[in-house]
Amino acid sequence: MIKVLTLLLLLPFAAWSQTVRSDSTATEAKEVKTGANIGLLPVVAYDADLGLQYGGLANLFLYGDGSSYPMYKHSIYGEISRYTRGSGINRLFYDSWYLIPSLRVTADLSYLTEQAYAFYGFNGAESVFNATWMDDQSADYRSRMFYRHARERVRILIDFQGRIIGDKLRWIAGFTHLNDRISSVDIEQLNEGKTDDLLPSVEAMPGLYERYVAWGVIPENEADGGINNYLKLGFIWDTRDNEPNPMRGMWSEALLFSAPGFLNNETPHHILNLTHRQYFTLIPRDLSLAIRLMAQQTISGSAPFYVKPNVVTSFQRGVSSDGIGGGKTVRGVLLNRIVGDGVFMGNIEMRWKVWHFRLLNNNFYLGLNAFLDAGQVIKPVDIDFDLLPEDYDSFFNDSGEKMHFGTGLGFRVAMNQNFVVALDYGFALDSQDGDQGMYIGLNYLF
Repeated sequence: MIKVLTLLLLLPFAAWSQTVRSDSTATEAKEVKTGANIGLLPVVAYDADLGLQYGGLANLFLYGDGSSYPMYKHSIYGEISRYTRGSGINRLFYDSWYLIPSLRVTADLSYLTEQAYAFYGFNGAESVFNATWMDDQSADYRSRMFYRHARERVRILIDFQGRIIGDKLRWIAGFTHLNDRISSVDIEQLNEGKTDDLLPSVEAMPGLYERYVAWGVIPENEADGGINNYLKLGFIWDTRDNEPNPMRGMWSEALLFSAPGFLNNETPHHILNLTHRQYFTLIPRDLSLAIRLMAQQTISGSAPFYVKPNVVTSFQRGVSSDGIGGGKTVRGVLLNRIVGDGVFMGNIEMRWKVWHFRLLNNNFYLGLNAFLDAGQVIKPVDIDFDLLPEDYDSFFNDSGEKMHFGTGLGFRVAMNQNFVVALDYGFALDSQDGDQGMYIGLNYLF
């Protein structure tokens, strides 16, 4: 698969803004943004199978009189992008402590259409990844879509946070609606308009998803997706000095993500997530060390297979929170490579603000970061191997699960500390976890 990601005029687009009023002094510590500020970024990509991706995103920050800077008073984020063969992102996100006095309101409305969503099986290293099956230059080639299925997701999320002890200890309560539609990849649509390099049909070459359904590894009542309604309850301990890129403090949370039967969930289940993040200043203002540890487990019931990759969080920073693996969790490792009923993840990242400057009446810095990420399944999905075909060893590894590692470097462009353009390049340390990945988006990882 050929994949090219390109940012057009990265810095000028990030720098362009409409500012109602801005006050500044000679030092960054006293530079304050007031009024409104908007960051824009184009979305341009090409995938040999999915086609050309086009679109854009915008993040509007309202600072008011600047009394809360660098924290905004309202943030409104929107993204619309499309692939020419059907995949797309449609997202509207809002965050504020000022809409309702003394409450933080976070809301997300997203419609995501994914023609080729990553699916590598369950239980990490216990599921064999064979890269040659997706390599159309290999004698063992099966299909570039072998580890893919289609997914449409409607997500409606609203969370509320309130103070218990100042800004440090907070409660969180919320509701999330997920409507997932799962199917085989639409090979006919992806082949439309092509005369060569055609993908084989699913009938001629079933992918891993189709095989899991046929073998009963994916239950029949889950194969086509479904609707799940969740209640979120938890506590947050937060002593960060700055949300977008803290230099000191910690951010820990304990969250219960519950899909009870009375909310019309066909398969009631309950997920517990414990996450700790800590930040250490090495050089004041410019160099910090950031660490994140996370454990998540289904503690009751069984989450549907298409929900298992979700990572529960108190703040929906990106378009999705799928993993473990990929640009938001273990960089360099394949997205969704580490999926189970319980997972562990760790990240350690060195962050350096290389250059601070003013441009177009805005505060900027350029940053570099180096990272090491890791993840592992700690509670495997139960699989009845007696139901599998005799050659199941081509798909499963008896050696068991192990830690998966990714490492790499990143680059950041930050405007007014809140609009952060991010580029990370990660490498998997085991060929069973993939090769390498480039990730372009917004914000630091955590």
